Amino acid sequence: MPETIDCNTMTRMLRGAAAEIREQHEMLSRLDSVGGDGDHGTTMLRAMANLEKAIDASAAPGLKPLLYDVGWAILGVDGGATGPLLGTLFMSMSEALEGKDAPNPAEMAAAFEAGLAGVQAQTKAQVGDKTMIDALVPAVAALRTSVNGGSDIVDALRRAAEAAEQGAAATRELQARFGRARNIKEKSIGTQDPGATSVSLMFKGFWKGAETHA
Repeated sequence: MPETIDCNTMTRMLRGAAAEIREQHEMLSRLDSVGGDGDHGTTMLRAMANLEKAIDASAAPGLKPLLYDVGWAILGVDGGATGPLLGTLFMSMSEALEGKDAPNPAEMAAAFEAGLAGVQAQTKAQVGDKTMIDALVPAVAALRTSVNGGSDIVDALRRAAEAAEQGAAATRELQARFGRARNIKEKSIGTQDPGATSVSLMFKGFWKGAETHA
């Protein structure tokens, strides 16, 4: 198993996330049609297309510029808060990886924590509000716990993906407090949040991408 994450592995992780979104984008839009515009899957497709274009166009070597370019490319995607929040996630991770072109598991966990902090600085949403935060927070926490327990990065990402999936599934029982879905109040209960589901799919792709490298 790899002890560090280099640019090639990160590229596989990012492309893995894009592949999961492409496969499930229709489901994401169905979830969004309950309380939103029904376009979340389409928005995520655009975000992932921008992500892959940024990977292909990224000339500067290193994880910091790669993630910065990806974040910047996603930042301007139309479709509510999705682009700004996901763009901020990657750009904040980029800043945390200054001078670390092959971060070890602990440094990678710190980068994801920085990404989460960046997102939380942009939104008032908390766990329980039925947003992407419900998947992102447990995923990052599981990653850190796994790394601290001695897991390699692939196993830590697997546990993060599992935690994100569980967090997304738990949103079915929640009433939305953010976005358009908040307007339907208790009618939002019973449907999984599309933003949290997207985060869950992305972490699944991160794990698969890292596992392929291993």
